[in-house]
Amino acid sequence: MIHDDSETSTLDDWLSRLEHQHPVAIELGLERVARVAERLGLTASALGGRVVTVAGTNGKGSTVAMIERLARTHGLSTAAYTSPHLIRYNERLRFDGESADDATLIDGFARVEAARLDGEPVSLTYFEAGTLAAMVGMAQRRADIAILEVGLGGRLDAVNVIDTDVAVITTIAHDHADFLGDDLDGIGHEKAGILRAARPAVLGSRVLPASVGERLEALACSSYWLGRSFDHRLGDDGRWSWWGANASGMEERANPVETGGSRYEFDSLPDPGLPLDNAAAALQALALCGVALDPAAAVTAFASVSLTGRLQWRGQWCLDVAHNHHAASYVADRLASRPHPPRRIALIGVLADKDADALVTALMPVVDAWVAVGLTGPRGRSGEALAECLGERGITPEAVCDSPAAGVQWLLPRLTDGEEVLVCGSFHTVGEALVGLGDAS
Repeated sequence: MIHDDSETSTLDDWLSRLEHQHPVAIELGLERVARVAERLGLTASALGGRVVTVAGTNGKGSTVAMIERLARTHGLSTAAYTSPHLIRYNERLRFDGESADDATLIDGFARVEAARLDGEPVSLTYFEAGTLAAMVGMAQRRADIAILEVGLGGRLDAVNVIDTDVAVITTIAHDHADFLGDDLDGIGHEKAGILRAARPAVLGSRVLPASVGERLEALACSSYWLGRSFDHRLGDDGRWSWWGANASGMEERANPVETGGSRYEFDSLPDPGLPLDNAAAALQALALCGVALDPAAAVTAFASVSLTGRLQWRGQWCLDVAHNHHAASYVADRLASRPHPPRRIALIGVLADKDADALVTALMPVVDAWVAVGLTGPRGRSGEALAECLGERGITPEAVCDSPAAGVQWLLPRLTDGEEVLVCGSFHTVGEALVGLGDAS
């Protein structure tokens, strides 16, 4: 350790300090972060053998988790930075799939603090300081594959201070309108900000705004589009197949069948329980890192990958962090493919800056009853305000509770055999519900 301050001796102390250190929670821009990163000597080569950056509206966390798991089943070490966390801050930084310990994070925060004060002081937000601290931890490990998940947007997000080796863009939809606006082309421009000249890009959505293609062309990126350069197909038996380009087949081809052996073809892959578009993109991204993909390793990876809060089943409870229409529609489709229970209850809590009406609309076909719960904090929405939103759709919630944990406690003694509960609407909703269900770590 290089910092020993009695006021910041624990991880909670550091997090509390960082929450109050900068006047605003979010301040987009790279100039301040870049200055501190330079002082710390943080570069792509310092972070890992290959760096993969993942941006998009939905599916980022799933894609990161599957790249991690695939890399590890191929015998490679991994480091991954994601946000936000569900229960413990440590979840944001993972080494070989395991959350970082307090000491690693504390050391990272201390080094970042020393660097930002080395010369003219630089102001950093909570997220920026956390991102740099995670990168410090990554640099100390220098894993074979380092994976960075964009927190908000892409172009001006703190992770974009690092020049990626492989860029992945999952989906582009409406979200974070206060910062990214409502224009999909403009949102696409922000997401495409992670692209780098002449570096490969994996486009994990069949439809993307024109601004993404324009950015690819301007930078002369080798582009790999879902449905063109790689794709997947679901079989009748629930297993799926994938084909994609290997590292030697770097050019996008209009007809991938005519690649002269420069593509992979994997059959009978197990359902990872996560979106197959993201699974296919993860395979393609790892191939572009120069990894010789092995079908047996891929089978092992998809059979064993898991991600907390993404269609996570805990007995009668299904928990998913879906917080916009696009993500909720995917959840609804997956639930619709299951036998409908006697009753499915949605325990829902949505932040005030999210479109609760759009989320509820997507879920209505698969939900029979509702429990509205409140979320606290600067962006919080009370249970009563959410109940009013439900009322506008002709829905009277069975209960209105102050918090997700209170909603869990209200539901637990009232559930009957066969009934299901869907917990969704926010990372906060799922995280607090998991604690209410007894998951403390």
